[in-house]
Amino acid sequence: MYQRLAAVLALTFTLITGLSGAAVAAPVRILAFGDSLMAGYGLPEGDGFVPQLQQALEKMGREVTVINGGLSGDTTAGGLSRLDWMLADKPDVVILELGANDMLRGLNPDEARANLDATIQRIKESGAKVLLAGMLASRNMGADYQERFDAIYPDLAATHAVPLYPFFLEGVAAKPELNQQDGLHPTKDGIAVIVGNILPYVEKLLDAPHS
Repeated sequence: MYQRLAAVLALTFTLITGLSGAAVAAPVRILAFGDSLMAGYGLPEGDGFVPQLQQALEKMGREVTVINGGLSGDTTAGGLSRLDWMLADKPDVVILELGANDMLRGLNPDEARANLDATIQRIKESGAKVLLAGMLASRNMGADYQERFDAIYPDLAATHAVPLYPFFLEGVAAKPELNQQDGLHPTKDGIAVIVGNILPYVEKLLDAPHS
């Protein structure tokens, strides 16, 4: 009798502690690391990429915390220089979106490639998974610059075996109704398009095992 009672008590304790452990499991931490496109430039609080992605994932039942690692005006070099500080938050996933300002300033694509290469490597070494968000050169940068810049993202994604979202501004670039007056930064509706497009990539990465 005592053995049976002890077994029942042990099973009850296991169930209770298991349930409480599941209840307090930490949400997945997603670092949105980039420039003004991540930072929510020109938008009211709650309308930017980070809060909209957070809301979209929560609606799908995902337990996540999306961290805003966007800095307006940041380049690939600037991002690399502040990366360790951002990784101190110990994200599980990093959405890496940098390079637009390098392109707009006409900076050397080889330098942007080297900076992004080092950034991806460092993120992987931290144990986080990476989703690389690509950028495309403006068509007025010239054919040579365009070819060299546009190749950066697919090449690095293949080299590091990380998933690539080919163009962060897909469906939004060059559409006045989805951009602010500067023609560069999306409106709330433009951000909604971006979030809707990138969401399947984020979901797939969240479900992917660590390599």
